[in-house]
Amino acid sequence: MSAACRTDQRSNRTRSRSRSRSRSRAALLTAGAAVAALALSACGSGGTSGGSGNTNFVAGKDGIATVAKGERADAPDLSGKTVDGKQLDVADYKGKVVVLNVWGSWCPPCRAEAPNFVKVAKDTADQGVQFVGINTRDASTSLAKAFEEEQGVTYPSLYDPTGKLMLRFKKGTLNPQAIPSTLIIDRDGKIAARTLQALSEANLRKMLAPVIAEK
Repeated sequence: MSAACRTDQRSNRTRSRSRSRSRSRAALLTAGAAVAALALSACGSGGTSGGSGNTNFVAGKDGIATVAKGERADAPDLSGKTVDGKQLDVADYKGKVVVLNVWGSWCPPCRAEAPNFVKVAKDTADQGVQFVGINTRDASTSLAKAFEEEQGVTYPSLYDPTGKLMLRFKKGTLNPQAIPSTLIIDRDGKIAARTLQALSEANLRKMLAPVIAEK
C-alpha cells in the first residue's frame, strides 16, 4: 500500500472519530437541556392542574388566596419522617398557627424565598407560629440537609420525595405541581390561606398576619 493511501486512511479515521465525538457532545447537551427545562417547568409551574373543586378560596391580586374562618377545610394527615429522620405529625401543633412550605433543594425560587421564611419564622415564634416544610423531589435527605444548612433553616421539614403528602390535600387545595407553594393552617387545624408561588418577606407577613390576629 502506498504512503498516500495510508495517509488517506488515517485521515478518514481521524475525521470519523471527530464526528463521533461531536455527535456525543450534541446528545449530552440535548439531554442536559431537557433535564434543565423539566426542572424549571416543575419548579415554576402553577395553574390549576390540581383541580379547582369547591374549596372556598378567594384569590387576591397578589396571588394569595384566603378562606373565611367559618368556611375552611381541615388540613389532611401530615405525618412522617423529617429530613433529619425524626417523626413529625403536624396535628401535634394544633393550637398554633402553622406555616406549611413546600420546597425542593433543586428549585431556584425555593432558594430565593428561603431567607424570608427563616426570618419570619424567628420573628413570629413567640406569637404561637410554627413553620414546617415539606421537602419534595429530592433524591436523598443529604441534598435537603445541605440546603437547610446553607439557608440557616432551623424548623423541621417532612421528607416527601414522591409527593405523596401533597396528594393528601383536598382537590383544588394544593396543586402538586406548584413548587414552591405555601399554606397557612389556623389554630383549629384548618387551611386559612394558600399561595402557589414564591413569597417575598412582605407577602409572607401579609399572608400570615390575619391568621395570627384571629381569636
